[in-house]
Amino acid sequence: MTKPTSKAHFDELIHAPLRLRICASLAPVDWAEFAHLKQNLGVADSVLSKHLKQLGDAGYVDIERFTKLGRSHVRVSLTTAGRRAYVGHVAALREITAN
Repeated sequence: MTKPTSKAHFDELIHAPLRLRICASLAPVDWAEFAHLKQNLGVADSVLSKHLKQLGDAGYVDIERFTKLGRSHVRVSLTTAGRRAYVGHVAALREITAN
């Protein structure tokens, strides 16, 4: 997977600790299942859903619902805009901490 180039830009939406962890979890993969994110982040369904909705409303994540073997699943991926915003935010944090 190629990393989109992005200028350093502090992003208030991504900066919230859990949203930053969500983006960091999604950045190295094409997608992750909701249950996997929930377990890795150690949060309740409702908490993760709330933060994913905020990222989704901003166009930073895609949320796909599907059924597999009769069970409902949800998988989440960073959009191109989300990946660019995350990379730019991390670059901004690096600039801030380098000084």
